[in-house]
Amino acid sequence: MNTTAIPVARLASVVKRYGALTAVDGLDLMLHRGELLALLGPNGAGKSTAISLLLGLVRADAGQVELFGQDPQQIVARRRIGVMLQSATLPPTLRVGELIRLTASYYPAPRSVQESAALAGVTDLLRRPYAKLSGGQQRRVQFALALCGRPELLFLDEPTVGMDIEARQKLWAAIRHLIAEGCSVVLTTHYLEEAEVLADRVCVMARGKIISEGTVDQLRARVALKRVRCITRLDPAAVSAWPEVAEARREGERLWLSTDSAEALVRRLLDADAQLSELEVQRAGLAEAFTELTREADASADPQREAA
Repeated sequence: MNTTAIPVARLASVVKRYGALTAVDGLDLMLHRGELLALLGPNGAGKSTAISLLLGLVRADAGQVELFGQDPQQIVARRRIGVMLQSATLPPTLRVGELIRLTASYYPAPRSVQESAALAGVTDLLRRPYAKLSGGQQRRVQFALALCGRPELLFLDEPTVGMDIEARQKLWAAIRHLIAEGCSVVLTTHYLEEAEVLADRVCVMARGKIISEGTVDQLRARVALKRVRCITRLDPAAVSAWPEVAEARREGERLWLSTDSAEALVRRLLDADAQLSELEVQRAGLAEAFTELTREADASADPQREAA
């Protein structure tokens, strides 16, 4: 059997209900080795339920759920994963080094405490009691616990909440290192910049279903809007009335515009202000693509249904 062809994780036509509430609705999802999949969606889209299904924490009502080609509740499959959930309750009096050593003992071939600490950026915290750490430091320790077992698949649920910019960027670098080693990652995040810089593939969820899937560039290309920025004396209120302009606002000395007719707008701006300078045109970012995709899903939604 060619094990490299087996998906690391798979959901096939999966349905999960909680009473009258359908949390995931015919969900299809597949993850391959060495891939970072960003799972995005508004609150209640079904992301947490999808992860719980893959972790074997809940059972599907219909469809197939596989982890390394096996039932997610099989211990042999679970020993190959690492998990960092949104919240974690850990023994407050244990020191960081003790927590890593304890967690590593559950795995057959774990990293050393020093290697795990170095990857997660917590080497300087090893002798500190967990309860004495800041929220951002605790998140970094939780990341160390998730990777210490040398997982082949890592689940990261909002991993950088509470971290400052420097700590967030260090964690991104560690994630890239793990992917380069062949680890697969499922990432959920509300920081769309995080998905934009890390993801090989993005799945946008709404109402328990995948509504769009592809690379970051593919998702951005589905949004016609572009952003135009310039320094100009033109009044934003007057410019916002132009038919080429979807939105206009001033930030400092710069005018920011959204448009689906960038070429026509640029020509009109140059005609209207000969002194215009520092003109920039950018395609939509992942944030705009996400907003547009979820807006379309909301527009077609049944108002009676809620998702989990």
